[in-house]
Amino acid sequence: MESRDIILRPVITEATTALMDDKRYTFDVDVRATKTQVKKAIEDIFDVKVVKVNIMNLKGKKKRQGSFIGYTKKRRKAIVTLSSDSKEIQLFSEK
Repeated sequence: MESRDIILRPVITEATTALMDDKRYTFDVDVRATKTQVKKAIEDIFDVKVVKVNIMNLKGKKKRQGSFIGYTKKRRKAIVTLSSDSKEIQLFSEK
């Protein structure tokens, strides 16, 4: 897998934005990706030094449409901690 295939998108919520002050960033990653693959992909894409990677699997939520019941797709979330001397990741473009 390539680096861009492993990292799907950043997770931007109120809680994850607060974590960015401590140089911890949250990303949705491929469900088959390992911690070492995520670490290497973040270092390749953003040119930063990763210290730690925490990964959690999230089950799909049950959704109903009339009498039909289904689930949203499962996803995998990675919280990446950068080293203190590393630069910050720019998720928002500043104009």
